[in-house]
Amino acid sequence: MAAVPAQMTAIGIKASGGPDMLVPEKRPVPTPGDGEILVKVAAAGVNRPDVMQRMGLYPPPPGAPDIPGLEIAGEVVALGANVKRWKLGDRVMALVVGGGYAEYCLAHESHALPVGNLSMIEAAAIPETFFTVWHNTFARDHNCGLAGKV
Repeated sequence: MAAVPAQMTAIGIKASGGPDMLVPEKRPVPTPGDGEILVKVAAAGVNRPDVMQRMGLYPPPPGAPDIPGLEIAGEVVALGANVKRWKLGDRVMALVVGGGYAEYCLAHESHALPVGNLSMIEAAAIPETFFTVWHNTFARDHNCGLAGKV
């Protein structure tokens, strides 16, 4: 496994607007904190909150990176203190607070799942998009008779 560089390319938002407002920028590679893993991103999902953030209608929550991207898939390249679930080289998909449109992204170890037999592109669409659809369709009680039966 190659050493983690000090700098990475990330996609920043130049100004609110269309896709042409997304621009590559050099940023420092984040350092994982307690319970966090650093993932070398192979694929990132594109979803409504990312588009809304780009349009200036969905600001990142306090403390979250200003880089869009809420779901990623890739390889664990660094471990923060007290990480027990993952080891270097593990292939994971993760729901993140932001920062997925970058070469490297932090994730809390409990918000990551193994990729398994999925491609990285398939895995990157699961943590936010797929699980949200599944939850809204099957897990929430919509008084439609499906809740609790699936």
